[in-house]
Amino acid sequence: MKYYIHYLFAFILILFSCGSNQKPSPPVLVQSKIGNSEIVIKYNSPRVRDRVVWGELVAYDKIWRTGANEATIFSVNKDILLNNNNLPKGEYSLFTIPGKDNWTVIFNSVSKQWGSYDYDPKQDALRFDVKPSKSENFIENMTFSIVDDNIIFNWENLTFSFKVKEL
Repeated sequence: MKYYIHYLFAFILILFSCGSNQKPSPPVLVQSKIGNSEIVIKYNSPRVRDRVVWGELVAYDKIWRTGANEATIFSVNKDILLNNNNLPKGEYSLFTIPGKDNWTVIFNSVSKQWGSYDYDPKQDALRFDVKPSKSENFIENMTFSIVDDNIIFNWENLTFSFKVKEL
């Protein structure tokens, strides 16, 4: 039930942030606590808008800012584990490398970047792989949500998640 409430909240947030003068990729802020760890994800949410997303708009096997405009920012106030990998407290840019079968999720220590133009892999604090799957519903706007102990990504017909654990 909690899972659906977060989706409903994200949908309402996106709906109200988009009026008749809709921004192509409205800003979104997702904030939640897991134990005593506060997690904040700030991103701009692109829309599908009748485009082919995977493999065209978002290229396979290339670095992606995982959103629109500025790179997505991920911040946490305490050290945590993401998919059993340590991520120290701090602010990071969140990038991905989408693949047809697997994605690489990247937390880069340079938190404020425009797109992925200046991305430097030497600044990566953490990398791990996830396996995306086909989502049950079509999602027009890209979303991140924090449900229970998982961070969930959804866009178009694709979803993936990774586990968060407090240290």
